[in-house]
Amino acid sequence: MKISTPITVAELAKFLNIPFKGNANLPVSGINEIHKVVPGDLTFVDLAKYYNKALNSAATTIIINKEVDFPEGKAILIAADPFAEYIKLVNHFKKEEKPSLTNAFIKGEDVQIGEGSQIYPGVVIGSHVSIGKNCTIYPNAVLYDDTHIGDNVIIHANVVLGAHAFYYKGRGTHFDKMISCGRVIIENNVEIGAACTIDKGVSGDTIIGEGSKLDNHIHIGHGVVLGKCVLIAAQVGIGGKTIIEDNVVIWGQVGITKDVTIGKGAIILAQSGVGKSLEGGKVYFGSPAQENRKALKEMAFIRNAAKDH
Repeated sequence: MKISTPITVAELAKFLNIPFKGNANLPVSGINEIHKVVPGDLTFVDLAKYYNKALNSAATTIIINKEVDFPEGKAILIAADPFAEYIKLVNHFKKEEKPSLTNAFIKGEDVQIGEGSQIYPGVVIGSHVSIGKNCTIYPNAVLYDDTHIGDNVIIHANVVLGAHAFYYKGRGTHFDKMISCGRVIIENNVEIGAACTIDKGVSGDTIIGEGSKLDNHIHIGHGVVLGKCVLIAAQVGIGGKTIIEDNVVIWGQVGITKDVTIGKGAIILAQSGVGKSLEGGKVYFGSPAQENRKALKEMAFIRNAAKDH
């Protein structure tokens, strides 16, 4: 991101109320993540193993959490939490224009929208829907009836909350549909990426727990319960009535069957297939998913066996 009017290191330090080392008049003309920086940019680093990469990158100014030596011609800003300071700067220099609530298309009765929430044009809101305070709902999101959203929630474009459960009874010549009468509940401080789909419960609730973050293109089936601070990367699919406990991390393109439990703190690596419940506090990989170390040993054994033949 380019800054329209460059600002000096001293001015940035004053704005953030943190100390700096280096040329006070060094201009900062952009804000960028480490692998995108060009001369004049500011970036941040908060892990010691990446100090050298950041300090020797094209970035001219680095926010860092320790006073260190740095190359000539650069400057450092010293902060306890460089990530938070970086976000302050992005929010300051890149203010997003918010639309008027009257531009939204609101359908249905008994719709409650909390103070400070912003609804973009093209959003469709069903009946008996509540939206908490300071939420942002981007264009073309659809909130079916009986969707309930907490405070400080971000819902990106083309999200669908509350579609019917994929639940049918086979009759030989046709399928009878189970009518969904449950709800979707999104708790506080959740962010849902673009084009995600979250089905309502058949008769109970589908719940996205407080502080959880969903990437784009994720599907969550009927009656799934996510715990607090669950992190899910793109293209994950989770079958109905599955329970994902607190602090679970699920990387891209993982598929999880229905009616299983993923224990607290588990990490499931990309493209794994989960067909049974998994204990918490472990790392899993493969299809069927198993503990990562075991999966890697088996893969190595197979490769070595192939070489022998």
